[in-house]
Amino acid sequence: MTAPRRILVYGVHGSGKSTLAERLAERLGMPWHPVDDLVWRPGWVEVPVAEQRGRIEEICRRDTWILDGAYHGWRDVPLARADLVVALDYPWWRSFWRLLRRTLRRLGSGEVICNGNRESLGSVLSADSILVWHVAAFGRERRRMRAWQADPAGPPVLLFASPAGLDDWVAGLPTR
Repeated sequence: MTAPRRILVYGVHGSGKSTLAERLAERLGMPWHPVDDLVWRPGWVEVPVAEQRGRIEEICRRDTWILDGAYHGWRDVPLARADLVVALDYPWWRSFWRLLRRTLRRLGSGEVICNGNRESLGSVLSADSILVWHVAAFGRERRRMRAWQADPAGPPVLLFASPAGLDDWVAGLPTR
């Protein structure tokens, strides 16, 4: 199997996008660009969408890359250049459980994420909580991934409904 050179990993919050992107980068010897590092400044200040788009355009002009997500203001950019979309279409309970575990772990450890930010109890309990975002976005993200897979004009989409299927696919990829 020939490995793709430009990969977009996509899924709802907590599905394992970043974990998979890091795994693919190590296995394939490709650069991974964590999207959250590109869209958040310290203090959870969002980078203006036009600046996000410019950053993503610069990355997507390169010959090889892995992105672990795509947001509304620039989703079209990686889709236009990707050789492959790996879509994590897990059941709601699985991704929510993963997200909840990760969030609780980060709260307990004070883990620093994306440009010095940390999750806080206040952020988790707020109306903008990542847990609330998951619930609100799940159906929309699932429909989007399935529409991409059905669209012959777009890049190929591998839709994984379980971690076991994903693990089998990754095991079949060449190593660097």
